[in-house]
Amino acid sequence: MDPINELATDERTARIILAIASEPGDAVTGRMIRTVGASETVARAIGAEVPVGPNGDTWRRRLAPRIDAAHTGRVIADAERHGMRVLIPGDAHWPSGIDALGDRAPFVLWARGDTELLTEPVWDRLTVTGARASTGYGEHVTAELVQSAVDEAHRVFSGGAYGIDGAAHRAALAAGGPTVAVLAGGLDRLYPAGHTDLLTRISKQGLLLSEVPPGAVPTKWRFLQRGRLLAALSGTVIIAEAGYRSGTLHTAARAVELGRPVGAIPGPVTSAASAGCHRLLHDGLATVITGYDDIRELLHTVRDGAQRRVRERAGLENDPLDTDPPGARREGPSRGL
Repeated sequence: MDPINELATDERTARIILAIASEPGDAVTGRMIRTVGASETVARAIGAEVPVGPNGDTWRRRLAPRIDAAHTGRVIADAERHGMRVLIPGDAHWPSGIDALGDRAPFVLWARGDTELLTEPVWDRLTVTGARASTGYGEHVTAELVQSAVDEAHRVFSGGAYGIDGAAHRAALAAGGPTVAVLAGGLDRLYPAGHTDLLTRISKQGLLLSEVPPGAVPTKWRFLQRGRLLAALSGTVIIAEAGYRSGTLHTAARAVELGRPVGAIPGPVTSAASAGCHRLLHDGLATVITGYDDIRELLHTVRDGAQRRVRERAGLENDPLDTDPPGARREGPSRGL
């Protein structure tokens, strides 16, 4: 048997092979996996027969040169050496919510840290992200909101970047809570370099997560696709600051597509760092955030909606014990801006 086909007989290894060969968000490969499974997808990618479908030949020509048994072995060894776990669908710690991405869902996730953080309900997770060129105001507000979220035992996700992302991670750690950083490159090459200490601390007190293998470098495409993970992993996305054409708006757009509520923090109308937030609010894509109460309400709306769907599927739409109207606000500690 060909070495790569022999490796691919194992579902986890087959998914690793495909994650190495593909770029994030590859819907063609995702559809193939869903249809025939990961092992057969590898076989079709390197086989002599052209896969069925209008994009079959193009797909095979794109993937086949990047599939190599020796390279796969090195990636697996690197992951083990750096203490990474490889998660695939069906694993106990595969994150709920990520499958909402459908055929664009990651094939595997590489993780360093506490993967138990991925098992909590999606409405207990909050993504806070924003401008790299943040202002003191934006970082101050971010810290205040994140502290309140941690006080209520919510898990804070962000992208590990400079600016708002870094402020969110630091605030979560300072409040005594874990935090999750979703990176656009391999977890053996912490990026940005100026956040090496912060990201190392997150790997010990929280979790680092990536859909690209060890050795992979961040690219513009991978940064954009990282946004869809931040949207899918959390119940609510909060944009603290963003320029008018900020890549952070891509994260907000993916959240809207997935039905996740988006909150935007308004800043001065003269601030370029707030222009993206104002754009989201103007276009009706986000709810205005003026304090933590607004975030709590968004998270409760996600929770109530999920619970209502479960009751509907179970035929309990009119449960007499359900006395709270959908989206009703629960009382709890509040911290304004």
